[in-house]
Amino acid sequence: MKRLLMVSAAMLLAACGSEEQAPEPIRPVLSVKVQPQVQAQLGRFAGVIEARFESTLGFRVGGRIARRWLDVGAQVKAGDTLATLDPTDQQNQLRAAEGDLARVQAQWINAQADARRQQQLYDRGVGAQAQLDIAQTNLKTTGAALEQARSAKRQAQDQLGYSTLRSDHDAVITAWQAEAGQTVTAGQAVVTLARPDVKEAVIDLPIGVAEQLNQNLTFTVASQLDPAINTTATLRELEPQADPTTRTRRARLTLASTPPAFHLGTAISVTLSSPVSARSELPLSALLERDGKTQVWVIDTQQKTVNTRDVTLIERTDDSIVLASGVQPGEYVVTAGVNSLKPGQKVVFDEDAQ
Repeated sequence: MKRLLMVSAAMLLAACGSEEQAPEPIRPVLSVKVQPQVQAQLGRFAGVIEARFESTLGFRVGGRIARRWLDVGAQVKAGDTLATLDPTDQQNQLRAAEGDLARVQAQWINAQADARRQQQLYDRGVGAQAQLDIAQTNLKTTGAALEQARSAKRQAQDQLGYSTLRSDHDAVITAWQAEAGQTVTAGQAVVTLARPDVKEAVIDLPIGVAEQLNQNLTFTVASQLDPAINTTATLRELEPQADPTTRTRRARLTLASTPPAFHLGTAISVTLSSPVSARSELPLSALLERDGKTQVWVIDTQQKTVNTRDVTLIERTDDSIVLASGVQPGEYVVTAGVNSLKPGQKVVFDEDAQ
């Protein structure tokens, strides 16, 4: 009986020893791979692709618009008809000018005949010098009136031609400022044409960002529908004054290249960045603060364990931190549960985490 008790006690002690020596369970953790950052982003802004060269056309005479021949978005060639006015007034002016010309031409023919007759009489010695002078003066006066009537007719013809608005270059219609049936004055804006061969990016920047623009900035222009379609750009023009309503300044960017998908009106996003000293950006949840130190948990990918590492903060936002030192590109940092880990603890993590 005594031996049985001793054996039972030995077994109990052995069981307790085995429980104390049991390894800690392997803990799954969320992690992120450290990526080097050599560009600091100043922000991302929405914009649009526009034509660098635009022109606004209007009729050179006033009148009522009879018809608009094309819609917004239509491509036109030089000489294509865009809109026409009711030509009644111009036609009446032309008919009046033609009538005046016919009347003056008849007067000029009579003046020529009279001048010849007076010259013949004078040459035969039966005509007076005064009558000849009057006839020649009348001929000159009538000739001047004839030239004036001809000019009036040409002007009336031009006025009739001006009642048709035509494109003066290959372009795309981007806007109409007048409708059919509307009465417009000479020179009033009617249609806006854009030349599609030279395009640029247009964005509105907050005043604070606009004041930070410099030659070291890099503008990355990408399609909002497909960010893989992108190019770089340089600042061509920055409006000197801010819009009083939005408090923004419009910037126009020259594209380094123009992808085929960048049609006029394409919605884009423009990222502003500038070169900075090497740094790393991590989620705010990766930061461990205790005993006055700022640390992160770094995973040993060979041993599958974690240990703390002191880091130097450059910037902290509501959801991220920027580190100047303490971690190396390619290392994995724990991003969740940082307050419940122990140095050397075994972990399992996703090596494809980004």
